[in-house]
Amino acid sequence: MSSSRRSRSRQSGVPRITDDQLADLVSKLQHLIPELRRSHSESDKIAASKVLEETCNYIRSLRREVDDLSGRLSELLASTDIDSEQAAIMRSLLM
Repeated sequence: MSSSRRSRSRQSGVPRITDDQLADLVSKLQHLIPELRRSHSESDKIAASKVLEETCNYIRSLRREVDDLSGRLSELLASTDIDSEQAAIMRSLLM
């Protein structure tokens, strides 16, 4: 971190994260992202920028998946009789 960024951090009253804390957080993210878990062993070091990039990609893919599933559920609910047993089961699962 440059000295100007460090001094701004101290001046603003925001606690500064240590390099060790940052490395720990990046490591935790690496273990959460399937693409990074599959392609690297426990001892592999991955650049923090790569971990953050893959994290963003993973969050985007999850968002697309949620949108897709929401659309499919909406279509299913729209095509189901509201009073049917199937609709009651779907409602109970959503609550």
